[in-house]
Amino acid sequence: MFGIELQDGWTIYIWLISGACILIGVVFGIRWAARNEQFDEDIKYLVFDDNDRDKMDPAEFAKYQEVVKKQEARRKEVLAQKEAERNS
Repeated sequence: MFGIELQDGWTIYIWLISGACILIGVVFGIRWAARNEQFDEDIKYLVFDDNDRDKMDPAEFAKYQEVVKKQEARRKEVLAQKEAERNS
């Protein structure tokens, strides 16, 4: 094979390098998710809308409305930040 011969046991190094790359990728992914507010347990309420009121008990619907208000406020903050960054 092209004049290159590898000794026995070289595949473990490929596995080690691959594993290290995967772990580094996972760390960067978790870091990105934490910085971009992806670990929000209330995110499940964003799949609902006002037409789902009859399918939810009143406490869940109130929580849905609260979460949507918070998300809309945060969205406006982020958009205002991006607009300010773009204008400066």
